[in-house]
Amino acid sequence: MKISIVILNWNGQKMLERFLPSVIEFSKDDAEVIVADNASTDQSMKMLKDRFPNIRTIQLDRNYGFAEGYNQALAKVDSEYCMLLNSDVEVTPHWLKPLQEFMDNHHECAACQPKLLSERDKTSFEYAGACGGFIDKYGYPFCRGRIFDFVEKDNGQYDSISEIFWATGACLLIRKKDFDAVGGLDGRFFAHNEEIDLCWRLRLIGRKIFCIPASYVYHVGGGTLPKENPMKTFLNFRNNLTMLYKNLDQKDLKKVMTVRLFLDYIAAIQTLVVNRNVSDFKAIIRARRAFCKWKKQFKEDRVHIQNTKTSQTIKQIKQYSILWQYYAFKRRRYAELPDMKNVRNF
Repeated sequence: MKISIVILNWNGQKMLERFLPSVIEFSKDDAEVIVADNASTDQSMKMLKDRFPNIRTIQLDRNYGFAEGYNQALAKVDSEYCMLLNSDVEVTPHWLKPLQEFMDNHHECAACQPKLLSERDKTSFEYAGACGGFIDKYGYPFCRGRIFDFVEKDNGQYDSISEIFWATGACLLIRKKDFDAVGGLDGRFFAHNEEIDLCWRLRLIGRKIFCIPASYVYHVGGGTLPKENPMKTFLNFRNNLTMLYKNLDQKDLKKVMTVRLFLDYIAAIQTLVVNRNVSDFKAIIRARRAFCKWKKQFKEDRVHIQNTKTSQTIKQIKQYSILWQYYAFKRRRYAELPDMKNVRNF
């Protein structure tokens, strides 16, 4: 098969029982379906053997997390395209065709994603990817259809194909040769921000990322770590800072890291004082300390990335602060954000 759909599972028996049938039904003519298991302790593998005996499985020896789990699994796959698909995604008829056809016809495209809608409210975008991702100049991610916690209804407003900065790891079609060329996902991240880091590294060597809304799927989200889990907060802050350190141009690094130091501690104080969330406050502080402690591990990565990059300017990194746009100017929707000719910012 030209496409391998790889679903990484960890104790996700209920999700597999619920959503794997749609993946099999709507992909059987276009792709092979593989479940890679991160050493689950539930009955996932027994259920697969009993109910889906023809599905190929890859059994990993321990829980490697999302990032390294996919690295381990994709090392055993040799298809031209690999679809990284969360176990909590409901796919739709013919969902793969628009993605594959675009990739076949646009060789500059390293990866793409469909439109991600909420499985709980199918008229709304889903938080983790919506209709394609961007970051601002300080590394804060946002999407067409979702800025921070504000998620838009899908009224077809983003149904055009768009070049984006990052594609969601919940449903990511990528050329295997591009995945391998940049060394795959950074396994040290474990989970969160790993797909943005991957896409950034691809962008720096001149490859492109797109959203193809003619394909759409429904995502539950938060299946492994709920949004309010302090571990999710820790991983998001630590990994985002690490991603910036690895990939930012030297001329921007000091300024961005200085501003982020200020903004992260403001976020921590707000979490404690306004939201009265002690766990998340501690998670942000721990994340800052963890980044400082392990930053030296990524020095060689940074040197390699900076020495091998071919793209100096990536317009999908927006040169404004999304915080400023969201809180100061009350711009909640992607379409309300300014173009680069008329930006009021700090």
